[in-house]
Amino acid sequence: MNLTFLYRGTLSSCNYDCPYCPFAKHWESPAELAADRAGLDRFVEWVAGRTDDEIAILFTPWGEALVRKWYRDAVVFLSNLPHVRRVAVQTNLSVDPRWLADADPATAALWCTYHPGQVGSSERAGRAAFLRRCRTLDELGVRYSVGVVGRREHLGEIEALRAELRPGVYLWVNAEKDEPGHDAAELVEALTRVDPLFPTNLADHPSRGRACRTGWDVFTVDASGDVRRCHFVDRVIGNLHDGTFPACRSRAPCPNATCGCHIGYVHLESLGLSETFGDGLLERVPAKPPGC
Repeated sequence: MNLTFLYRGTLSSCNYDCPYCPFAKHWESPAELAADRAGLDRFVEWVAGRTDDEIAILFTPWGEALVRKWYRDAVVFLSNLPHVRRVAVQTNLSVDPRWLADADPATAALWCTYHPGQVGSSERAGRAAFLRRCRTLDELGVRYSVGVVGRREHLGEIEALRAELRPGVYLWVNAEKDEPGHDAAELVEALTRVDPLFPTNLADHPSRGRACRTGWDVFTVDASGDVRRCHFVDRVIGNLHDGTFPACRSRAPCPNATCGCHIGYVHLESLGLSETFGDGLLERVPAKPPGC
């Protein structure tokens, strides 16, 4: 089978404190961290044993995972398994990425998010530090995308980042859909110049009754091994460790009215985004530069 897993353990802390994000407000105890590590270790062991399947993994933590060594070790280990075709992780790229030198660059990838105001004594200094880490990824040959939250007050910094990133790197923009303003149309226009796919992220896509790859070859897995079709449908359909997966696979259509998050709607067949992103779907790297 060709299977994709979005893994989200119990980790919910972050080394940043972005005001628009709720996941920087908690710091785990040693016992909580140990439980997160145990869940991840069990998942990695399960993947390692599925040698008859072709597997892709995206780690989607509530917090910042790569400050924890066990996530870095998991990415390196999984990337070197012959039956794992992709292992990617969402990260703020605050950790020096040279640890990826031990990973297979054909398999490991990063989905990076840049957070102005969190990365240095000034926006310019923080941007420079972030770009240095991007250049390290280039030197290592590791695939990555870079993203930002499309906040009005960060527009100048977003445009500066686009100008300074290597041209071949996709800079995506996540919409803040609840941010009103008299200049909303102008903001959307400016952000679309940065990211031609921004209007897709800005929309809440009708999804109820529509075909979606989730539940058949894409799944969400938590630290206990419980399997759901995606992050946005809470019903547990099976478990990796009790024998109920993969028998629980189903081509049932989406039960939700709409889907507005990239990691969900990218799997809706009606949007055709699997063709847009191709082999870079998990790390949000389009098959060709948007707009071409």
